[in-house]
Amino acid sequence: MAGAKNHDYHILPPSIRPLAGAMAALAMASGGIMWMHSAAGGGTVFFAGLAGVLAVMYGWWRQVIIEANAGDHTPVVQLHLRYGMILFIASEVMFFVGWFWAFFDFSLFPAHIVYDSVTRTASVVADTAAQWPPKGLEVIDAFRFPLLNTIILLTSGTTITWAHHALIHGDRDGLKKGLWVTILLGLLFSSIQAYEYADAPFPFKGLNYGASFFMATGFHGFHVMIGTIFLIVCQIRVYRGDFTPQQHFGFEAAAWYWHFVDVVWLFLFVSIYVWGGWGAPIHAG
Repeated sequence: MAGAKNHDYHILPPSIRPLAGAMAALAMASGGIMWMHSAAGGGTVFFAGLAGVLAVMYGWWRQVIIEANAGDHTPVVQLHLRYGMILFIASEVMFFVGWFWAFFDFSLFPAHIVYDSVTRTASVVADTAAQWPPKGLEVIDAFRFPLLNTIILLTSGTTITWAHHALIHGDRDGLKKGLWVTILLGLLFSSIQAYEYADAPFPFKGLNYGASFFMATGFHGFHVMIGTIFLIVCQIRVYRGDFTPQQHFGFEAAAWYWHFVDVVWLFLFVSIYVWGGWGAPIHAG
């Protein structure tokens, strides 16, 4: 076109996806609240909203991949994608700040709680010394499965770095192997955590220790599953021939996310498993 100006960014056509994603997220949140308050149709609204969110995610990210393969991700676009990923991870950090805040509030200012391991119920006894963990509670051995999962995640951090360096140096075979090992380690972590939860000596409901423990570690476990899916998508793209040493932000974002998950787990292991259960009897299961 005469007089057209060349830009180092890519102008996208108008899209309905941002509005559709916002409406689906609103429906999911509203349905979740209705469901928790036992309102009629709450579950239906929640799952309809969830389906909408997943559909928007798939369609939107599919379009981003198509644009990347078409060469539309110029250096400026890649820079802004990096800014977006950094802000997303920062928002996730604030989620964990909330869970850590709750745990430290409960632990530094404990209530006069006594836990009955037989009935698995907790009660407030005013003339009992306040302590953390609550009196009568057995905790998970930090140096058993949690330590094993720490080693698994730290190892996965090295294997994703191996895959990243292989990609940068054009080693497709090393990229595939590094990704496969990282994915398997992520699945192993989730499996061990699921077993740990099934064997946990305390419940989620009715106890501040259990609620704060499961919310913090479970939210992290959810992030591990999301990160594993992220890496699986990257592996599929690798086998399709995507990513080059010069342009591979999709992989780089997955690696950033995985390292974020690793760092959060170190804080969880030290503060919740080791420090948070210090001095309490250890569950023998």
